[in-house]
Amino acid sequence: MRIISGKYGGRKINPPAKMPYTRPTTDIAKEGLFNILQNRMSFENIKTLDLFGGTGAISYELASRGASDLTIIEKDATMSEFIKQNIALLKIENARVLRLDVFQFLNTCNDSFDFIFAGPPYALGTIDELPKIIVDKNLIAEDGYFVLEHTPRNDYKNFKGYVFQRNYGTTIFSFFERSE
Repeated sequence: MRIISGKYGGRKINPPAKMPYTRPTTDIAKEGLFNILQNRMSFENIKTLDLFGGTGAISYELASRGASDLTIIEKDATMSEFIKQNIALLKIENARVLRLDVFQFLNTCNDSFDFIFAGPPYALGTIDELPKIIVDKNLIAEDGYFVLEHTPRNDYKNFKGYVFQRNYGTTIFSFFERSE
């Protein structure tokens, strides 16, 4: 796993050998995602939320490109510690790793974020609730995006706030905007 671009570009991150419940976004899909985003938004000084943080790869990429306020939600103790160690190693400032269930966090969150990413376990039975909660609670800031990573068996085209999707093999990113 590597950081693609920015201040930490080229740095390799070696995740733990045993990662329960964790499926890192592939480098090809991650590169595609950030190519789309860099043409739509600036990463400088943005406020981000990484749900299902996993290895932390998306947040490292965001920090590398200038995001200044990062919140990462990861309920697994091993992966949460792994992310904290990498944040310290990379000397990323203004990053918080919260060891919580994503839905617990979302139910109490009243903040808004310039960029929200969710890469949940593909078997998550409640995946369809994520865009509903995030859009209904206005957690997406004006001109911001929420990106949900999922498989082709999920379809969000008729969901409130949906804008478009991009397909990278078995990985699909659905993009959502704030919906008033």
